[in-house]
Amino acid sequence: MNGRLLWLTAASFFFYGWWDWRFIFLIVFSGLIDFYAVLAMQKSPQYKKLFLIISVIGNIGSLSVFKYWSFIAENIDTLIGLSGGQSLLSQTPGLFLITPIGISFYTFQSMSYTIDAYRNKLKPTNNLLHFFAYLSMFPQLVAGPIVRAKTMLPQLLQTNKVSKDERWHGFQLIVRGYFKKMVIADNLAPLVVTAFSSAELNQSSLYWWGTSVAFALQIYCDFAGYSDIARGLSKWMGYNFPDNFNHPYISTSLREFWTRWHISLSTWFKDYLYIPLGGGRVSKVRSHINLWITMLVSGLWHGAAWTYVIWGAIHAFFSSVERITNWPEKLSKNTATKIVAWFFVTLQVLVAWIFFRANSVGQAWEIVKIMFSFVGDFNLGWGLNGTIFILIIVLRELAVVTLPEKQFKNVKPIPEMLFYAMLITLIIYFRGEGSEFIYFQF
Repeated sequence: MNGRLLWLTAASFFFYGWWDWRFIFLIVFSGLIDFYAVLAMQKSPQYKKLFLIISVIGNIGSLSVFKYWSFIAENIDTLIGLSGGQSLLSQTPGLFLITPIGISFYTFQSMSYTIDAYRNKLKPTNNLLHFFAYLSMFPQLVAGPIVRAKTMLPQLLQTNKVSKDERWHGFQLIVRGYFKKMVIADNLAPLVVTAFSSAELNQSSLYWWGTSVAFALQIYCDFAGYSDIARGLSKWMGYNFPDNFNHPYISTSLREFWTRWHISLSTWFKDYLYIPLGGGRVSKVRSHINLWITMLVSGLWHGAAWTYVIWGAIHAFFSSVERITNWPEKLSKNTATKIVAWFFVTLQVLVAWIFFRANSVGQAWEIVKIMFSFVGDFNLGWGLNGTIFILIIVLRELAVVTLPEKQFKNVKPIPEMLFYAMLITLIIYFRGEGSEFIYFQF
């Protein structure tokens, strides 16, 4: 068993180190803190809370230094400048200006091990190779899904023979993932990049609504595509990763949206932040405060910029309104009102995506003002190619809503093989220019 665990760990470290070997030491550092913190909890249970605090400080501190240092320093400089002083923290040179790829993912994954051990929700491992095989598992190392230790550690102790059905399922996931990324996301990327990088903003309202739709589908196909590929590879290896996306853009409430979008992260925040704060079991005011804290931290998790914080604040605001008015439930009585609910939820999500993607808060505000001014030419900005790729993914999502699940499961083997052969052909001949996965930066 140790030989297999050593091979998994070494291969994963090689995979991660190929980008920048120096940051292998960072994931090792993060992992060692949590591994030995849990061992210390077992040996000295009376100090469990102390070791948990050490683990959390170590991980959050690592994130703060490598991911948020520039953001923190710039804001400190701004505050000192407003008070008449002078600070040069933001000019600190060196490694602190480089964000290690996937640091937010493996840090949260490692912390879940310590927290679950503290709560007695998992059986800790005393085998360092066992732990690092879990923490550094290469398919999901740099962009998720965030796999809990209590789910993955037992799987790593088993030597599962991969069945024919599992190989086929893994193949399906991988092909669908590459199709989402290379055909849809990579073909939409130039439209979005052009819109947000132009020296002067397009003054057409419809153009920016179209751009927001394009980005919403780009980031969905980009991230869901990676998750599908990771899950498919895990199937081939004999393991099971959790599903990370479940058609989020068919949601009729923001609450539903967050049960369908980036599921592994939203459940992580729910279990390790929102519920410990009191969740919805406290007073109404306090439950809204808990919601806001969770969403703001979620925004900051995505990036060291105020645009991400505001993105989280927008979701928090509309979620609070949703709770207070209970309007989605009031509109869930029939198909027509559900469509109305879907429209308003989609509208909220699209506006929030502008802040997520914009280069600055100022740019985001200007774009939103243009969107709601309802002026300019009738120009979605998609072009023929963009329209085709957007139509493909929209029709796919509509099929999920309108066709019963059993119709998908009853597809005959030969037509199914032809379908995936067609997807592979499209991946080869209709792929976009190619760009790194969006969530690599997080």
